Amino acid sequence: MKTGVLLIHGFTGGPFEVRPFVDFLQEKTDWAIAVPTLPGHGVKLELEKGSAASWLMEAETAFRKLQKEVDRVMVVGFSMGGLIALYLALRYKTDRVVLLSAAAKYISPRILLDDIRAMLAESITKKHTPNTFYHLYNYKLTNTPIQATIEFLRVVKTVEPYYDLIQTPVCIVQGKKDGIVPFASAEHLYKSLGSTEKVLIQSEMGKHHICYSDDCHNWFEEVLAFMEK
Repeated sequence: MKTGVLLIHGFTGGPFEVRPFVDFLQEKTDWAIAVPTLPGHGVKLELEKGSAASWLMEAETAFRKLQKEVDRVMVVGFSMGGLIALYLALRYKTDRVVLLSAAAKYISPRILLDDIRAMLAESITKKHTPNTFYHLYNYKLTNTPIQATIEFLRVVKTVEPYYDLIQTPVCIVQGKKDGIVPFASAEHLYKSLGSTEKVLIQSEMGKHHICYSDDCHNWFEEVLAFMEK
């Protein structure tokens, strides 16, 4: 039986957000992997060219294409991509779903403030480490139109009323140090989703870009075990 995995990045992001997990899956499995770039996203943001409808449509197109090539499809979604993953699970036969820092609820002000302070301190010394994503956050803050944020909220509202209808086995991974999506988001999803088989994995070191967390290879293995069932 041939397996396919569709990975969906987050709002204002791109495939780079899930790259470490993609590399891990490619090393450990022979699964077919697809990582589309949602309209207006990627290294150069052109968010005025995208909308909630176009993001969902792009994900559906990628899902259907992969579905034709394999016997079963699993979907991994990061941040807003987690909500899109749930949307796909509502509409298509999906074998398993993995939610990484899924943006069901968002902004943990205290932790975000700590992250911003750390990034500002590093901006003064010019010592930017890869895990802080300083330049990325700075770019996003100056290149995200208000309308794009409204479109993001439309994605949330499209899926939120139907959590209890989702029956697909789901694995939720959430970082305890996430400054964008609070841990309560993962707990809310765990309680709300209708799936009988649910797993909640805590990343003690994980910030929002959880695939780059210092303990990522610990939970990578746990997620793979879930996906292999």
